[in-house]
Amino acid sequence: MINAVLTAPEPGTVVQPIYQYSDEQQAHIKALREYADTLLLDSLDPYHKWELRWLDKPDTMPRYMRAAKWKLPDAKRRIEGTIKWRREFQPELIRPDDVKIEAETGKILLNGFDKDGRPIIYMRPGRENTETSPRQLRHLVWWLERAKDLMPTGQESLVIIVDYKSTTLRTNPSISVASKVLTILQQHYVETLGRAIVTNLPMLLNFFYKGISPFLDPVTRDKMRFNPDLLDLIPKSQLDSDFGGDFDFEFDHETYWKQIVDFCGIAEDGTRLEGYFDGPKNVHAEFLSQQSHADTEPDTALHTSTSSATASITSASETKALASPEVTLAVSELIEAS
Repeated sequence: MINAVLTAPEPGTVVQPIYQYSDEQQAHIKALREYADTLLLDSLDPYHKWELRWLDKPDTMPRYMRAAKWKLPDAKRRIEGTIKWRREFQPELIRPDDVKIEAETGKILLNGFDKDGRPIIYMRPGRENTETSPRQLRHLVWWLERAKDLMPTGQESLVIIVDYKSTTLRTNPSISVASKVLTILQQHYVETLGRAIVTNLPMLLNFFYKGISPFLDPVTRDKMRFNPDLLDLIPKSQLDSDFGGDFDFEFDHETYWKQIVDFCGIAEDGTRLEGYFDGPKNVHAEFLSQQSHADTEPDTALHTSTSSATASITSASETKALASPEVTLAVSELIEAS
C-alpha cells in the first residue's frame, strides 16, 4: 500500500490540449485583459495581489474568451461576474483548518493524472461525513484550487471521477445547495473540466443525468463517460487500484492532508508560504525535466517511470525546504462550466 500522493504526470506525458490562437483571437484576449485591469482593486486593498495573481495566470483570459465563444461583450460580462465573486469568496485564501473536517473520510481526493496530464479529482458520495452547510461548498472550491496548483505547465483542465459505490439516499444534496454549487462552477470555473467520468451509477440517479442531458451541447456531452474502461484514459501507474489501476493508495486523513497542504505551500491563514505565491513550481519544473529526459533517453525513462511517477509530495516539498452536495452535482456543474 502507498500513502504518497502523485504530484506529476507519468514521464513522457504530452500535455493536451494545447491551444493555438489566431491574431484576431489574441487581440480579443488582449482586449479582455485590458478591460479586466479597469476593474482591478486598488493596490492598497489587501486582496489586490491575489486578484492580480488570478488575472495574471496565462489561462484566465483565454478560458473566458473560449467560454464566451469569442464574443468579447459576453466574456467581459463573465469575467466581471467572477471578479466580484472571487472578492467575496476569496477561494485562494480558504484556511486549511476551515475545511479539513470535510476531508476526513476522503470523499474528495486529488491524486494522479490522466494520459493528457490533467490532475484527477476522485469524488465518492458514499463517504459523506457532514451535514449540508456553506463549508461543503468551500471544501469543493478548495480542491478545485489545489487541482489548479498541480496542473503541469500548459494544462488548463482536470478530470473528475465520480464513484457512486455505496451511495445512499442520505447523500443527495438539497436543491438550494445544489443550486449554489451549480452557480459557482458554471460561472467561475469556466473551461475547467477536461473529462467527467461516472462509475457505479445506481438506477436511482439515472433520472438525474437523463434530466440534464437535453441542456448539454454536443461538446459538453462528449466530455462525459459512464462506466468507461479507465485504462483507456489514465495510465495504469496513475490510476487508483479501486478502479483497476496499479496505484494502491492507502488513505490516511492526517498524512494525506499534510502532504497536500505542504506541497502547495498553504499557510495556516490560507495565504502562501514564502516561495509558493505562484504555486508549487518545483513539480512543474520536475515534470518538464522528465519530459526532456524521456525524449533523449526513452529506454531509461521507461524503466524509471514507475518510481518517478509515484514520487511523494513529501519528497518534492523537501527539495524546496457525491455524499456531499459538492460531490453529487459536481459532474453536471463542471461540464456546464466548461
